Amino acid sequence: MPAVSEIQRRSLHDLPFTALAREMDGLSPVHTKALWRALYHETATDLTQRAEFLPPLRRWLDGAASHLSIDHPELAADTASSDGLTRKFLLRLVDAQTIETVLMRFDGRFTACVSTQAGCAMGCVFCATGQMGFTRHLRPGEIVAQVLHAQRTLRARDEPGLRNLVLMGMGEPLHNYDAVMTALEIISDTRGINIGPSRITISTVGVVPGILRLAEEQRPYHLAVSLHGATEEDRSALVPASRRWPLAELIAACRTYGAKTGRRIFFEWTLIAGQNDSPAQAAKLGALLTGLDAHVNLIPLNPTNGFAGTASATAAATEFQRTLRAAGLPSTVRQRRGIDVAAGCGQLRVEKSRL
Repeated sequence: MPAVSEIQRRSLHDLPFTALAREMDGLSPVHTKALWRALYHETATDLTQRAEFLPPLRRWLDGAASHLSIDHPELAADTASSDGLTRKFLLRLVDAQTIETVLMRFDGRFTACVSTQAGCAMGCVFCATGQMGFTRHLRPGEIVAQVLHAQRTLRARDEPGLRNLVLMGMGEPLHNYDAVMTALEIISDTRGINIGPSRITISTVGVVPGILRLAEEQRPYHLAVSLHGATEEDRSALVPASRRWPLAELIAACRTYGAKTGRRIFFEWTLIAGQNDSPAQAAKLGALLTGLDAHVNLIPLNPTNGFAGTASATAAATEFQRTLRAAGLPSTVRQRRGIDVAAGCGQLRVEKSRL
């Protein structure tokens, strides 16, 4: 039979522990645990020279080599910010698609921001990924591989491992729901990477069926909803997905989510000068979220070549936040990170494609 191409081979990184054990049916659980530890605790990129593997596991791996692989994307670019707090990686997948992963340092702890799709179908006008369009979903292993790359990077610098994970890179996580949930099961497994669910945040532009499914399945991760406008007209101008899932439907889904899970929802609001940063718009936002256990993350706009808007001035952000506080809404102005390394999702891929 002809050899199976690298693209066609299944990845061990696609398999949660129980699925891996089924794949290794007939072998002792000792071997499953040894392989899992190599993949996720040791972040191995080559399984052929592992001295700790016993002969039955080595024979199994030899036999599986024709149809199973591991995800180890090629590093296409690695850029560090001038302040030393942000690093952005452009990773090339086996089909030559490129995705972005960002590693950020906050007071001695590290957060990784990972991608869930190559491109994005949601089309948010101020987002570099939205401007490039959708190519394909990532497999679970391709999501997990970004976390493993960040872990290896930290280990090489003798830094502590990742503490937090945010799914806020390229793509819409809830548009790739099943693969994302499988990846998070692997990432949060205490036998391996062990990033707890309470330290994982899923960001969505407002995919209502996904939000309702998160609620129904009682998924233990934090939910962040990109809002950016407090009326249908204002939001639709920035977020085309609002035409498919109107604002009223989105807020109703958020209320259902809150009622079923008892969890706080984080609402993301990109501050764009003269467009959505006035006290009047802050007051509308406060009224819209009345009764929800909500926290608003205010995010100064990351400039992109495809959008003419600019970030709000500090004074406007402060006044916006003051108005939210008066409405009883807690909020945080997110630190701007990695502007000099194009850290806004999709920007590095666009920049490198022009070279």
